[in-house]
Amino acid sequence: MNDLRFNVAQLLRDVVGAARRVEVAANLYELAPELSGDDRSRVLRGAVRMLNTNAGILVQGRLTGTATLACARCLEPVTTPLEVEIEELFRPTIDLLTGRAIVPEEEDRALWIDEHHILDLTEVVRQDALLAAPLNAVCSEACRGLCPTCGQNLNEGPCDCKPEPDPRWGPLTALLDDRDNDRADDQNV
Repeated sequence: MNDLRFNVAQLLRDVVGAARRVEVAANLYELAPELSGDDRSRVLRGAVRMLNTNAGILVQGRLTGTATLACARCLEPVTTPLEVEIEELFRPTIDLLTGRAIVPEEEDRALWIDEHHILDLTEVVRQDALLAAPLNAVCSEACRGLCPTCGQNLNEGPCDCKPEPDPRWGPLTALLDDRDNDRADDQNV
């Protein structure tokens, strides 16, 4: 379903400033399975503008869809809107006039237009989708998370665990215990 490969030979032959608008649809599960959960039908859609520049093809656009992530507190699935902004300059690897190979200055091969004049947005959309996803999605602001001892989802009810005392408080707890013991001794006298 990924419509992310475009032949831009005609656009490269056109005058600088010439533009082309295309509709893009990308299956999120195929691009970044970590953003789609078990739903293999999640799609990113939107319009992309390709502009011929002196240096190559400038691609700009916005794709929207929804992502399914694990809640940062309780690990339950959370569906969240996803807006992916794209703005990249793709450089040709073949001179259209002479047919000679060009080695682009850009080191990232994902931004190269291949020898058949195919511009592939797959890797760019994948990376931008991962960057657009929220870092700490939560199912609700009131989410209580998981018990750190037994792993019980505290949204479903309390667990039977007694919290372990923080070892950093150990010296203070020992002082309080000593004080309580001293008081008990004083009362027994």
